[in-house]
Amino acid sequence: MLPTEDASVLFLTTLEAAYRHFGLVGGSVLLAVSGGADSTALLVGTARVRESLSLRVEVATLDHGLRPEARHEVEAVARLAARWGLPCHVRALHLAPGSGVEARAREARYAELEVLRRERGLQVVATAHTASDQAETLLMRLVRGTALRGAAGIHRARPFLVRPLIERTREEVEAFLAEQGIPFVTDPMNVDPSFLRTRIRHEVLPVLARAAGFPVVPRLAAFARLAAEDEALLSELANGAWGRLALADGSLDAVGVRALEPPLRRRVLARLLSEAGAEVDDASLARALGAVETGRTVTLRGGGARGGLQLRTAGGRVRCVRPERPGEPPPVLVLAGEGASGVQPGTGWAFTVASEPPPPGTLGLSLPEGLSWPLTVRTRRPGDRVRGSAGSRKLQDVLVDRRIPAELRDALPVVTEAGGDLLWIPGVWNSPAVSAVRLFLWATPPGASTPGSSSL
Repeated sequence: MLPTEDASVLFLTTLEAAYRHFGLVGGSVLLAVSGGADSTALLVGTARVRESLSLRVEVATLDHGLRPEARHEVEAVARLAARWGLPCHVRALHLAPGSGVEARAREARYAELEVLRRERGLQVVATAHTASDQAETLLMRLVRGTALRGAAGIHRARPFLVRPLIERTREEVEAFLAEQGIPFVTDPMNVDPSFLRTRIRHEVLPVLARAAGFPVVPRLAAFARLAAEDEALLSELANGAWGRLALADGSLDAVGVRALEPPLRRRVLARLLSEAGAEVDDASLARALGAVETGRTVTLRGGGARGGLQLRTAGGRVRCVRPERPGEPPPVLVLAGEGASGVQPGTGWAFTVASEPPPPGTLGLSLPEGLSWPLTVRTRRPGDRVRGSAGSRKLQDVLVDRRIPAELRDALPVVTEAGGDLLWIPGVWNSPAVSAVRLFLWATPPGASTPGSSSL
């Protein structure tokens, strides 16, 4: 441990430099103070450097409602704040004990601090996380299995949130308080061995330090800081790759995804899964990566109440889809002759039979004299075939050749004449050109303006 006079100089110098780094000279901050060593040191240290920074400082202390003694602790914080001339706000959270209390308390705490920050018109909330917290968090995530994003640990700053003590260890904090003669409380949860963080703090880190022969906390915290820098760069590159590879229908260009370096490919696929509502974990990403390499379809976990998400790589696209359950075929649209029009219920396409060519932005098919009426618009059926100058082919083969995604094939309109022969799949396949044109069939896709309609 540093001599106390050296500890105070180091602590205050670090704290002032951190506030300057965050751009808070002449600014304002809400200190989150529990009464423990770290947050107490944050209060006292900030009070001592505020004049040199022209910093407006206020204090928040929260009673989570989980321990009877917490009321006395928040009162002690209020007295300490008053001693240093800082406004103090005491809030009660009324949490219930039980499963997941750590996560619930953390979520409620940050939410209340943000509400108070806004109410008071302050720039940021400052918490007292230290390098020791950083090292503990890193080890917790490593033993649970994490990628670089998790190894980045506790971020030094977030929007409206700063952690000015993240470079100092808990021992350095306590040395500063000893020099200042400031008491602090110890939360019983910090020595409760039922929590993984407590076991790492009191059992794992001391063993590592003895095995290494030197303090390991600063080195672990430094690794987390470097991991955060690397993760920020990789995330930026992945966002750029997403922008290049994302297609209009929400899928990704498969060739481009395969060409990405593995760290970027994982991040891009993780975003695809996340935006589809699928679970994003190591197993899910491994399946997604394998599907992209092999072109197969894999089932994903998650996807909300309906579930059933799949990742498909076909037709040059990578996409997450929810296969439709088979049901009754949708009703057909019958077009009896010139002037007939309507919307095919199963596809949402609008059709019109007219004597003029289709207007711009509308697909069209030339209809020959002698056509067998009425025309029928329906969805595809087993055994459908298209006929051309080179003979007939299965409609399924045509759709595969045109790289139509499997989940979209049953939403395509199929136009047939009275005898059942296929005439047209708009945007996909046209029947052979005709010389004696009598009428035209217009087709407008879902969401587009129907010919002749107007919009304000």
